Amino acid sequence: MQSKVVKTVCPFCGVGCGMYLARDSEGKVCSVTPQWDHPISKGKLCDKGWSTVYAVSPENRITHPLKKEVDKFVPVSWDEALSSIASSLTEIIDESGSGAVGVISSARATNEDNYAAQKFARSVLKTNNVDHCARICHSPTVAGLKQVLGSGAMTNSTDDVFKADVIVVIGADPTENHSVLGGQVIEAKLAGATLIVVDPRITRLAKLADIHLQLNPGTNIALINAMIHVILGNQWHDQDFIERRCEGFETLVSHVDKVTPESVEEITGLEPLLIRQAAQYYSQAERAMILYGMGITQFVTGTSSVMALADLALVCGHIGKPGTGINPLRGQNNVQGACDMGCLPNVYPGYQLADQQATQVRFSHAWGTKVAESTGLTSLGMTKAALAGQFRAQILFGEDPVVTDPDQNHVREAYKSLDLLVVAELTMTETAKLADYILPAASFAEKSGTFTNCERRVQRIRPLIDPPGEAKGDWQWLSALAEAMGSECLKWPDSEAVFDEMASLTPPYQGMDYHKLALHDGLQWPCNDEAPQGTRILHQSTFPIGRARLTPVNYVPIDESADEFYPLLLTTNRLHFHYGCGSMSRKSPLLERETPPGILFIHPVDAEALSIEPYGPVGVRSRRGYVETRAVITKDVAPGLVSMPYHFKEAPSNQLTNTAQDPVTKMPELKACAVAVVALPADHIPSPVWQLKEDS
Repeated sequence: MQSKVVKTVCPFCGVGCGMYLARDSEGKVCSVTPQWDHPISKGKLCDKGWSTVYAVSPENRITHPLKKEVDKFVPVSWDEALSSIASSLTEIIDESGSGAVGVISSARATNEDNYAAQKFARSVLKTNNVDHCARICHSPTVAGLKQVLGSGAMTNSTDDVFKADVIVVIGADPTENHSVLGGQVIEAKLAGATLIVVDPRITRLAKLADIHLQLNPGTNIALINAMIHVILGNQWHDQDFIERRCEGFETLVSHVDKVTPESVEEITGLEPLLIRQAAQYYSQAERAMILYGMGITQFVTGTSSVMALADLALVCGHIGKPGTGINPLRGQNNVQGACDMGCLPNVYPGYQLADQQATQVRFSHAWGTKVAESTGLTSLGMTKAALAGQFRAQILFGEDPVVTDPDQNHVREAYKSLDLLVVAELTMTETAKLADYILPAASFAEKSGTFTNCERRVQRIRPLIDPPGEAKGDWQWLSALAEAMGSECLKWPDSEAVFDEMASLTPPYQGMDYHKLALHDGLQWPCNDEAPQGTRILHQSTFPIGRARLTPVNYVPIDESADEFYPLLLTTNRLHFHYGCGSMSRKSPLLERETPPGILFIHPVDAEALSIEPYGPVGVRSRRGYVETRAVITKDVAPGLVSMPYHFKEAPSNQLTNTAQDPVTKMPELKACAVAVVALPADHIPSPVWQLKEDS
């Protein structure tokens, strides 16, 4: 085999950095090089991107279909696996209806794979039970921004950080997960931009910030309402913009009338003067940009928090212009694309509402078959229904909910209760271990397709090597499974045909094809007849709903506060050297050596009170579970607050986290729950969670 180089996109976070992958004469991926002229990454990669070679290495890959027999997996042929799966799905649907089956797609898979997944669910299984990990990261973004602005995506482009006079980073630490973009924020700050950071932790950016609003977890709405109060009271709002492009202003004015910085001081833990300064900096800047993450969305008020941020941007007129906007930072490489493709129970591709007859008629006609009509279940809804005996079969690929979903014990029991669990994966994840069938999946380096990054840029990926063994791309095995169930709906010759069908039915993508994407290093949607070269900035002259809807929202406390039994509040965080559930990043020996398998960040005051030594073993317990890990004593968290990453299956923070949900999107409150921490004997080696279960 000859050596080869392809241009592709980093498979880790949602920044979407450009890179070249190379293979050697033995057919192995051997190197990664940044794309120097890439419009986003501009020749840079983070540590995870540089370790891509390990993420797709053949070690520990699943290479053949596997069937569980008693307590072990045995290889079977594709024909046997698909025939058996098809037969089981048909039997369950005949007995319990289409509401008893569902699909979890993947924010790490391509747009083509995700389009196929929702089409399989709706046209073959006849159900809207389709979801993916956006449910537990940015579903409030989709719902909240769509309500206020009419579109649930980043309004601006990433390089607008260099055009902003003020940058507000709230509920995110882009230097950890979105490292290239985080570095650009630092560059912009050093070049003269004012940086405001809103975070309960003292992050890297907080240490550089002109103002750090170190608020109490879950009090974002109280802070934002107080900022709007200050802005309106000082006549710092953009009256002309509001009159031309917004509705609901008087209602918002009345709503925040008494929400002074002093009235929220006890709630937020912030000095009123800091709130006033932040409001003045943001509102008085010519161009001010908001970047936010899951510190906004992963609360029972996630959707309302997003709407409050949108209100703040609108009253100041900081939208529809360079260097402004409200910009969610997507955590996984294709979480924006998976949402765009309709891998959500309430929308089809392009956010066309699933419960509208016009949508159902359009897709029934296009696909040549009747589609699902009844409302679908979210991923957490499927879990709950499984425990209640009302949901019997799930097809899942590219995700590891046993590690990433809240209340791990709850999730594990739900999967054990299923009659059929099918998992397609690269390696043996914690969720795959519970499957009845495991299907070997192809990695991003082994297939063609597209990813959509956080700035709505749709980019090509290209195959460098062949999939190992009998592994297939996800749309390919979904097509084969559909055929085994008697449907020709997913019969495509190649990934380009999948994309072309999707684009024809997805208004924001209708002006795209593979050739145009290759010419431009991707295109930002909407890309159509009105914008044939894509759209860098949304909402420049109008909103999809006409006028933006200023929507007042109320502060609601977190669901579970610290108390005498669980005296500390736990929040979750990401680490620079790891990603998601760790199935990709932890294959790299370079990344793995940087952090022990599980850590707890705790303030020196709390550590001293609990007799905890630096890197000493600790036990952490919530009302839902118990894990053991090691303590990192740091002033980066406030007294009374501890923090854990969720990358480590040995000490998964989601053993502990709360399942209380945002009523709009069913987003669980992963960012706040009450815990008790105890010091373990100094010579104790923290036990992995599975060993603790065996010992209990």
